[in-house]
Amino acid sequence: MLSFTKMNGAGNDFVLLDNRSGRIRLNSDEIAFLCDRHRGVGGDGVLLLENPANGADFQMRYYNSDGGEAEMCGNGARCFARFASKVAGPFSELTFETPAGIIRAKLDGEQVTVNLSSPQGLALNRKLQIQGEELTVHLLNTGVPHVVVVVDDLDATPVFELGKTIRYHPEFRPKGTNANFMKAIAPGKIAIRTYERGVEAETLACGTGVTASALIYSRLQSIDSPIGVQVRGGDWLEVAFVNAGQEFRDVALTGPADFAFEGAIELP
Repeated sequence: MLSFTKMNGAGNDFVLLDNRSGRIRLNSDEIAFLCDRHRGVGGDGVLLLENPANGADFQMRYYNSDGGEAEMCGNGARCFARFASKVAGPFSELTFETPAGIIRAKLDGEQVTVNLSSPQGLALNRKLQIQGEELTVHLLNTGVPHVVVVVDDLDATPVFELGKTIRYHPEFRPKGTNANFMKAIAPGKIAIRTYERGVEAETLACGTGVTASALIYSRLQSIDSPIGVQVRGGDWLEVAFVNAGQEFRDVALTGPADFAFEGAIELP
């Protein structure tokens, strides 16, 4: 039997496993089974808490619900920090290694702030041919690649269809990209919807997508930190940062990380 904890960050939900012993070795089919909402636990991904390799407090490994490993997950990172504090703490601050770099987390009750690695590859106003039409998109890698599209009517946007087309567009081969749709709702506040690569569907929230959208919005509108972002699940997250010429520094994502339940499951 495999013991697990179920958590969510602004509706983006995860199965968390304590693998400091190193005994848990899951293949892609087992990860997909855990994330299956009918036969498994259900989740957008699986997070493993492991011992560090490069001097941080812990190591975080993240797998999407399709079983593939990803470099980073912003909402997952906040859940990971609370989980680590519960099973190995308590901590008010901690660090953990990811393929996207070392992440520092600060915990304040259910709210967690994670300092993210420096974004890369900012590209504004790129033209993309989508279904015979030219679409203006903006690109930024916030640990994983993101495309951001500004829309007038967020509710009416066909997020699954258009997001899937962008995710698999030849421009982003071979790994693909995440697709975000953004609308400004007040000065310094935006709302977004995200199609997540690896989940292959719209999720209620995406932390790295929130971050990419907020930073691109700030650059397009010349609005400084912080930026408030409302996700599809209704929660608000905050992205703080320092504008440094063509780059962003000290990027931090703050939002909720909630425990749902604990249990044990038998793998097939």
